[in-house]
Amino acid sequence: PPLPDPLPKLPALRRPADDRPRLPALTSAETRSTTTATLTAMTTPTTDLTSFRPPKRKSPAPYRFPRVRGMPRPRSAKADLSNSRASAQDGGHDTGTTAAQPPPRRVRRYALTYDPDTEVLVTAGATEAIAAALLALLEPGDEVVALEPYYDSYAACIAMAGATRVPVTLHPEPSTGTYRLDLGELRAAVTPRTRLLLLNTPHNPTGTVLTREELAAIAELACERDLLVVTDEVYEHLVFEGEHLPLAGFPGMRERTVTISSAGKTFSFTGWKVGWVTASPELVTAVRSAKQYLTYVASGPFQYAVAEALSLPDSYFDALRADLRTKRDLLSGGLAEAGFDVYRPAGTYFVTTDIRPLDSSGDGFAFCRSLPERCGVVAVPNAVFYDHREQGAPFVRFAFCKRTEVLEEAVSRLKGL
Repeated sequence: PPLPDPLPKLPALRRPADDRPRLPALTSAETRSTTTATLTAMTTPTTDLTSFRPPKRKSPAPYRFPRVRGMPRPRSAKADLSNSRASAQDGGHDTGTTAAQPPPRRVRRYALTYDPDTEVLVTAGATEAIAAALLALLEPGDEVVALEPYYDSYAACIAMAGATRVPVTLHPEPSTGTYRLDLGELRAAVTPRTRLLLLNTPHNPTGTVLTREELAAIAELACERDLLVVTDEVYEHLVFEGEHLPLAGFPGMRERTVTISSAGKTFSFTGWKVGWVTASPELVTAVRSAKQYLTYVASGPFQYAVAEALSLPDSYFDALRADLRTKRDLLSGGLAEAGFDVYRPAGTYFVTTDIRPLDSSGDGFAFCRSLPERCGVVAVPNAVFYDHREQGAPFVRFAFCKRTEVLEEAVSRLKGL
């Protein structure tokens, strides 16, 4: 809209002590002309962006993160570049394209098939998929049962939907060094107001992988109580013991399950933000209705690269697991030698430890704040992932998605505590 004429007067500004000359004030007409010219200049391309290449810059050493395994070198850089340019020109796709579809690996590995046009939705990472699913499927006053501890975005997304989260806590078992789901507690948490179960397996931060028996019991409960289920399966290819089984593959679950995954964890491309939802047409339509007001489409050029990655042979995924299993054992063994009680994960790339053998206060927050100064290693207090903070207080999480030499150095430092 046009600027008002005359323009409202601003309070007089105090002239600086050095009495430097100032430019003459603009009239209202001159102001409008200058504003229009400025905005036009800002929105007019000054160069051919297709030929633009950013200058190479070397990151300062103090801020360089340790590199970890990523996707193998593309088989055809020229073809990939061509696909990326084509995607950039057509704006990308929220349903994916024939060339950029996440599901083929799910067909090959889990015998699950999805229609790419009606049962797949590409999102800006799994976090957006979680947000869109919860905003779409929940109403104010609904209850959501989630396994505690849980990824921090769950609480925020449930709150944005006006729903109430009901945590069911995974219990640590020191005798086995694992976490356990109490199916009786899960069943007791479901009430007439429960709308949805929110599951994460393999589970962050505990590394728990739900078993076939546990998933079958969850599927039975969902069907019995007519519940929707949202499953966060971003660590599906990072399983070291047991096996990952999508809940959607159990009887009666395909039509009531929204399955979420992403490329970030499997290919070390978390910054690309390519996630996806697979579900029935009715559920995908609902999730898309919410997603389009978060981002209409994202990561267009990267969708083709991720489709290429998902078509990699099983040998890539086997090598990824073997590499991370070795690193898990290295860090877990080192933490145990340093004096921690260690909960060795069956999946993900996180290790949970109990600090009480080293710190009788059991204050994970204080321990993690002091750790960088004491030995130059960083950990995360698990209590931030709990509603019941006291249950997570003595536990802290370490990550092993690092170079082997970095993990060896970390273990050496931790042994000096």
